Amino acid sequence: MLKKRELHDAPVLFDLMSHPEVFPYVRHKASSSDEFYFLTKQTIEAEDRGEMVSRTILDEWAQPIGTINLFDIQEGRGFLATWIGRPYFGMGYNKPAKEAFFEELFFQLDIQAVFMKIRRTNIRSMKAALKIPYVSCANEDYPDVYEWINHSDDVYDLYVITKEQYLFHYYGEQNSEEMMEA
Repeated sequence: MLKKRELHDAPVLFDLMSHPEVFPYVRHKASSSDEFYFLTKQTIEAEDRGEMVSRTILDEWAQPIGTINLFDIQEGRGFLATWIGRPYFGMGYNKPAKEAFFEELFFQLDIQAVFMKIRRTNIRSMKAALKIPYVSCANEDYPDVYEWINHSDDVYDLYVITKEQYLFHYYGEQNSEEMMEA
């Protein structure tokens, strides 16, 4: 479902990212395959330095279909950015990709909170975020972060997934499954 970013996936991912329904919502945009290749190389290097976590989302045939990233990591907190190529919209890839990513962030890495800044006009992302049972609106809980993301224009809502929220949900799901098996 997820793998570390690799340069050889850049051409496929660039084609998917270039679609007009995807491109406006991608954080690191590229106008050519060569530029996307360079950005992918920079992404891999930034992860090596501990500045971000980036994974390629794969379909059931291990083909790249998008990316999921944690940017701007500071003090165990970072910003989530996910995009999936247009041919894969509505096919159920978003939720399992996020689940796998959060599991890695909270169990294997020392991440304490994952922020999502979502443009109020991006209805698709807003709906996807609100489907996550352990996400909460953070506009008031993290006023400094909310002000930082809206420093020039008030266009984003802030959401957060804390490690505690995630673990509560994760272990609650585990206990529910065990009880149903009994």
